[in-house]
Amino acid sequence: MTPNQNPEQQARDAIDAQLRQAGWVVQAKDAINFNAGLGQAVAEYQTDVGPADYVLFVNRKAVGVIEAKREDEGQTITVVEDQTVGYATANLKWVNNKEPLRFLFQSTGVITRFTDSSDPAPRSREIFNFPRPETIQEWLGQPQTLRRRLHNLPPLDPTGLRACQIVAIHNLEHSFGQDKPRALLQMATGAGKTFTAITAIYRLLKFAGARRVLFMVDTKNLGEQAEQEMMAYTPNDDNRKFTELYNVQRLQSSYVAKDSQVCISTIQRLYSILKGQEMDEAAEEANPNERVLPKEPLPVVYNAKIPPEFFDFIVIDECHRSIYNLWRQVLEYFDAYLIGLTATPDNRTYGFFRKNVVSDYDHEKAVADGVNVGNEIYLIDTRVTQQGGQLRAQQVVEKREKLSRRRRWEQQDEDETYSGKQLDRDIVNPDQIRTVIRAFRDSLPAIFPGRTEVPKTLIFAKSDSHAD
Repeated sequence: MTPNQNPEQQARDAIDAQLRQAGWVVQAKDAINFNAGLGQAVAEYQTDVGPADYVLFVNRKAVGVIEAKREDEGQTITVVEDQTVGYATANLKWVNNKEPLRFLFQSTGVITRFTDSSDPAPRSREIFNFPRPETIQEWLGQPQTLRRRLHNLPPLDPTGLRACQIVAIHNLEHSFGQDKPRALLQMATGAGKTFTAITAIYRLLKFAGARRVLFMVDTKNLGEQAEQEMMAYTPNDDNRKFTELYNVQRLQSSYVAKDSQVCISTIQRLYSILKGQEMDEAAEEANPNERVLPKEPLPVVYNAKIPPEFFDFIVIDECHRSIYNLWRQVLEYFDAYLIGLTATPDNRTYGFFRKNVVSDYDHEKAVADGVNVGNEIYLIDTRVTQQGGQLRAQQVVEKREKLSRRRRWEQQDEDETYSGKQLDRDIVNPDQIRTVIRAFRDSLPAIFPGRTEVPKTLIFAKSDSHAD
């Protein structure tokens, strides 16, 4: 691309580059060579209503059309969808196309929108890049599109499911039927979010013919837990385990098996794979929101090994932590339905999922249903909690950077006091934490009379440093 080019040619050059990235052979209308590859994008192809900007061929068959526009027309690009349909329904020169072209695109080289006219209610959506010829060929070989198959899911067998899980799956599948690309599933901790998600994934694989599902987490520990739950899951209509029926791969390197039907990955690892970079294993251990991120992170770029159409569905565990900043672009790279799981959504979470909440099952409802146990406050106060404390001059203390969590040891130059409000936020006092835990342990007989074992206990820390 040269500075002297007009905007139309600049857009064409950008589109050409994206097509080549996606495996298409870009050709001129007077130099067509169908032996050059599986897919050809022929520029200025003649039709009986004028030249189409690009006509796409797969295995010598015309399958789609691209309407190219200048970059400054991106904000109104949906206006030209009818123009694209006009070329798709026209008669092509040199070939006998008896049916309209199925795949419709509008692109500026910056924004690309895509419509599959075989969908039950065809409408365009923005995509990162053009689908690969191999993907188009696979779609052409299917009797129905994914979106049409989502309209024909069989009734859910409620055996073994809680009422809240039945409602969540029913509403989620109804959302798919309305072609809503994002859905938020809010369920209280302990109500069975992961089990619900695996049940939904099973139905999508078996009945909707989903090619591949990504279960995305933000820490290695959550990925291991999800893998264990999938290994233990047995569907109602088959006595085999989920992992016996479908290939489940938890990504531990940059290798992604082509025959994987469910991939489990941290968002950090997937970002590194898309960037073609090696990843520090320690990056998967911590919540990515606590990492120090560059002010202008390198954007995700097209990766031929994992193209945007690689996953049909992405389930995002603890989505309130992993849909922002650097990580959002990983999710928006893929042309997939997004399903968020969380117990604690905030306004940003609702906004990202476009307020399409398919399950609203909070802790209060879980307690009312007997799914979770209510709580009584047992207050443990310490002197430090009430009065704060003091760091003495010459005392050697461990200091930790808040975001990177890098540790260093420093000697206090002078006495420094801290208040109870600063405790566990600006300063962590290990002795105070031990005192609280010991008091909890010693009080167990009074709190839970008749029990001889410590009940399952969740400890909510103020930060990872506090948890450590």
